[in-house]
Amino acid sequence: MHPDQLAALRTPDGEAALVSAAEITAGPAGADPLAAAAALRATGIGADLAAAALTQADLRRRAVGKFGPDAARMFFTRAGLEQATRAVVANRRAARLRAAGVRTLADLGCGLGADTLAAARAGIRVYAVDADPGTAALAAANARAAGVADRVTVVCADATTVDVAGHDAVFCDPARRSATGRRTFDPKSYSPPWDFVQALVERVPRTVVKVAPGVDHALIPAGAEAEWVSVDRDLVEAALWCGPLAQVARRATLLRTGRAAVELTGDGTEPVPVRPVHGHQQDGSRYLYDPDGSVIRAHLVAAFAATVDGALADASIAYVYADTAVPTPYGRCLEITDVLPFSLKRLRALLRERGVTRLEILKRGSALDPAQLRRDLRIRPGSGGGDAATLVLTRIDGAPTAILARPADLSPPDIDGTHEPTGR
Repeated sequence: MHPDQLAALRTPDGEAALVSAAEITAGPAGADPLAAAAALRATGIGADLAAAALTQADLRRRAVGKFGPDAARMFFTRAGLEQATRAVVANRRAARLRAAGVRTLADLGCGLGADTLAAARAGIRVYAVDADPGTAALAAANARAAGVADRVTVVCADATTVDVAGHDAVFCDPARRSATGRRTFDPKSYSPPWDFVQALVERVPRTVVKVAPGVDHALIPAGAEAEWVSVDRDLVEAALWCGPLAQVARRATLLRTGRAAVELTGDGTEPVPVRPVHGHQQDGSRYLYDPDGSVIRAHLVAAFAATVDGALADASIAYVYADTAVPTPYGRCLEITDVLPFSLKRLRALLRERGVTRLEILKRGSALDPAQLRRDLRIRPGSGGGDAATLVLTRIDGAPTAILARPADLSPPDIDGTHEPTGR
């Protein structure tokens, strides 16, 4: 968004346009962009202001999942919203920084200001920096909308030129997209570049760096804590906590709506035992656990397996198998009913024999395309709804394997924070 558009939206006429746009997009005309634009212009609002207001109304609606009710007062761009930290993650990070004694923070690459707002609300004074003038203007507007402008200073500058020596801590979220908007996986192409990010720790020991969940463990600085965060089982980010902020080597943080967060920690190097797996009618493990993505990315599968007395069936695949079903917040538990070498013909016959008409397909260590397999299996929903099952495509002893399973009969997981996990 150009700063002039933002300025127009913050005038009385712009604020009225935003209110009208929200009402129109929530009504019948909202499903048709042309109808929505015509309805808004019919109220006397000019075409340019109407287009900007409708864009913000749409983005605010999309932003509710990340920012909750606060989204209704914030300003967004499509790219900025996509890259913004979820409020629940930013709030937790800010609380940890505050608990560590941080009172002033330099936020390099602040974007729309998600982490800046969270830190300011936690009582931290924030010096927020973004290289794009429009984005910096949005961050400042969002600070005003959140009522924390007195604790936030936003500047438009190249992060590599900013003097951070006077701050207690630095938070850096390098842009991982090229100038054309394409995602880049080469740290040297980050903005600011990775060598600058690494050098931040020498200038301000208490540095936190937000990175992609798929970050190469080899890039993690020595002595830093690497944390992976999932929200409602969706792996959303990783962060490197450096210097005095590091508490453990690896951490998986699992956030769930309406429930207390849980964490699993360890050094990420523990080996996981490997043992055979069979169906429940034979000797062998009866249950399959699918660990949360944060647990897998943090290399804490061994720590997780210890909490359920489980093991792997293949040393390279992160499905954990166990003889008993244990309530756990760290992954899903499925009861195994059948294990067979993968064969489309045999699998189709088994599903027909079981009366399965609703099938969830999971895969790990398999090259098969689940969408194509679903078509090949020719599952036809029955008039009575039929039975549901989960099909797990994986490898065991190097061989393609199909596992048919169903949800284990478990009491609700204990995720109130009272459980002290093994591997801490």
